Amino acid sequence: MKQSILFNEEIKFIDLKGASKWASEYLNRKVTISNISYLIQYGRIKKYENKGKTLLNLEELKEYYDSFTKENQWKKILGDDLNWHLSFIEYKEAERTKHVHRLHPYKGKFIPQLVEYFLDSHTDEFKKEVYFRKGDIVLDPFCGSGTTLVQANELGLHAIGIDISSFNVMITNVKIAKHNFQLLMEIINILTSKLENFQKDRKNIAFEEHLLNELSKFNSKYFPSPDYKRKVRKGEIEEKKYAKEKEKEFLKTYYRLVEKYQINIRQNKSNSFLDKWFLAPVRDEIDFVFGEIKKINDTGIKKVLAIVLSRTVRSCRATTHADLATLKNPVTTTYYCKKHGKICKPIFSILGWWNRYTTDTLSRLKEFDSLRTNTYQICLTGDSRTINLFERVNKKNHDFGEILQKQKIRGIFSSPPYIGLIDYHEQHAYAYEIFGFERRDDLEIGPLFKGQGKEARESYIQGIVKVLRNLKNYLENDYNIFLVANDKYNLYPKIAELAEMEIVNQFKRPVLNRVEKDRSAYAEIIFHLKEKR
Repeated sequence: MKQSILFNEEIKFIDLKGASKWASEYLNRKVTISNISYLIQYGRIKKYENKGKTLLNLEELKEYYDSFTKENQWKKILGDDLNWHLSFIEYKEAERTKHVHRLHPYKGKFIPQLVEYFLDSHTDEFKKEVYFRKGDIVLDPFCGSGTTLVQANELGLHAIGIDISSFNVMITNVKIAKHNFQLLMEIINILTSKLENFQKDRKNIAFEEHLLNELSKFNSKYFPSPDYKRKVRKGEIEEKKYAKEKEKEFLKTYYRLVEKYQINIRQNKSNSFLDKWFLAPVRDEIDFVFGEIKKINDTGIKKVLAIVLSRTVRSCRATTHADLATLKNPVTTTYYCKKHGKICKPIFSILGWWNRYTTDTLSRLKEFDSLRTNTYQICLTGDSRTINLFERVNKKNHDFGEILQKQKIRGIFSSPPYIGLIDYHEQHAYAYEIFGFERRDDLEIGPLFKGQGKEARESYIQGIVKVLRNLKNYLENDYNIFLVANDKYNLYPKIAELAEMEIVNQFKRPVLNRVEKDRSAYAEIIFHLKEKR
């Protein structure tokens, strides 16, 4: 074992650069200086100083990392058959959300490295067989936000996606499309300028700037970072009581500023999602920008900007930072934010997020464009239980349609809906309302509203079986199907049997990077299905 600062017992304190090097070696993955700084900023690790230089206690850092669940602990909970190499723990968050994969939030998507592992034409000590090769066609009948199609393009495979949601299909097709970046930039600049002019006669910008200034002073005094969070964890401050007192104290300042700038906070109605979850100044800006997007003649650019607006709108909902994933109650005042450990505020203008996401979107589209291969990818709105792929693909792209007819589809890589777990339409309710997409909630397989009872499970089995039976008509004879599932009710053996298939292998994958508040040990199964012999 190589010698380094990791094994020098005399060293007690270490600077940021040294901590980055130590942690990378200790965890066997890249840990950046920014990662270490984050730990200090959010009070995970205490900050020390010597002559103005930031230092950390090496033992405290080691204790912090040791507190996380390691491979052997997960296997003790989930079983020795856990395929730890499919955890992809070595990848940083930026790599798990590379280029267009973070073009728009989507609950329930899998990371690109998982798709790449099974689609790539390589083998390793764990993967003994090649399932797909360049030029093959792969299908994702539950396309979601398009991860399979994007990775297929990178790897030189053709791909077809199907989804019941028109909005999901738009996200996917924007990701995989070729774009005129010069024209896109020009139109973004024009739109941004129009939004800034729209705001000139309005008071919410000045109000928000004044509010931010007051918040900064208040938080610096009563919630200093990182000392406040560290004291809360050590029990030196009773968080709930202290936070409630300070939250109430700052509300006086908030209401004074609302009155001073004559800000209209609430909308006049609350019938729709857009009425309920956005403050009045934000709603006005949303309506204005969408009105301008509708005037754009170029359909491709119009769709890109629609995705940017949707992403912006999602970030501007009137909720707390802790409840962004699962909305609870609309927030119209400043509030104590448990996530950030200070007093935070709702959003009063979309401009900041709009500027951030237009820049980010351009960057991500360009990055993917530099990696793309000359292959075909198409995402179709439809029901995978009944869709006619030959007809629909040929109608969209005749050249791709001819390839499909000639060689058929090599296999499927998909993550079917998890039974009774996610409301796939409701998570983007704002987008359906803004863009006027038809909602097809009644066609979802395993929807949240049906729950997970016996009747719901049987309906789910029949739905997935119908999908597999229909799509077998378009597959090569020796096909490979990979379905990523949370099969806690053991439904997939029956699904395979009814679809006249067999499960030839299954991979239990630890899911480490969950966005849910419950971070307990959790695994999903990748089922490998083939035609029954």
